[in-house]
Amino acid sequence: MKIVISPYSRPMRNGAKNPKNFPHWKPLVKKLISLGHEVVQIGAKGEEKIIGDCLFGLPFDAVKKLITEADLWISVDNFLPHLANHTPTRGIVIFGKSDPNIYGYPQNVNILKDRKYLREKQFDIWEAEFFEADVFVGVDEVLEAIKLLTEEKV
Repeated sequence: MKIVISPYSRPMRNGAKNPKNFPHWKPLVKKLISLGHEVVQIGAKGEEKIIGDCLFGLPFDAVKKLITEADLWISVDNFLPHLANHTPTRGIVIFGKSDPNIYGYPQNVNILKDRKYLREKQFDIWEAEFFEADVFVGVDEVLEAIKLLTEEKV
């Protein structure tokens, strides 16, 4: 199965680590590859590479085509779920402090560890927040979401 990942949200203007960025990408991608999946990372130039096959700085039309041709995609709360909403391909969005009831799309699997971690002011600037790894689900929960999506396709 071909899986496109978009692991990062834009860099913070204050230089801090973005609180939307899922901290478990490397073990997740390692597990996906061990299960025989093809994983392609997309993002902005300068982002950390999680896998050798990275496509950075693609125009939106190319990203949309890539998503449409993929079996599924996995992302944090960034631009990708909004763009992917205009494709037939369903995906998985890993939320931490963003509310999936506001920012998620019902056709996707929106993963949230617990609503207690949601930030109080959902529409405030992200520089008002700080990164906390424990607000995110683990690798197993993402793998379960993949299983759920692939079973629904059958």
